[in-house]
Amino acid sequence: MPRVFLIADTHFGHGSIIDYENRPFADAADMDHRLMENWNRTVEAEDSVLMLGDFALATDARVRELLQALRGRKTLIMGNHDRSRPPAWWQEAGFELACPYPILYEGMLLLSHEPLYVNANMPYVNIFGHVHGNPAYKDVSGQHLCVSCERIDYTPILLERAKEMIADARL
Repeated sequence: MPRVFLIADTHFGHGSIIDYENRPFADAADMDHRLMENWNRTVEAEDSVLMLGDFALATDARVRELLQALRGRKTLIMGNHDRSRPPAWWQEAGFELACPYPILYEGMLLLSHEPLYVNANMPYVNIFGHVHGNPAYKDVSGQHLCVSCERIDYTPILLERAKEMIADARL
């Protein structure tokens, strides 16, 4: 049975992100290798991955190569670093869908790159990236979950696990 995974802020090819976010990699090649290894160890070909922005800062050819090498059916909710290319380009490169705006998933999950305002009186939960390891944002609450790769061990997280984390935070 196909599964659904979430991840954000992989920043493939972006060496400076290692210093910006204290990522535990020697260089961009090491980071890319580990991210790809974690992704392909976790995701099967028939699974879906909801990429919540900032996929890669790389050449067109390298982006296509990455998308070809990564398992699963991929959807991109475009982040600030993805907007230099139009949605159609991302789809031609290998994403099944590239959306420049947040989407409502399963009727209650607001999937976005940047965090959205959601409070306890709203029926929605926001799953987002963008903030990386910024301590001003909690990993999870009853209304949100951050899936920046730094917070999920550089590995796509199963949607069902994400829902459990949010439910547990409500207790």
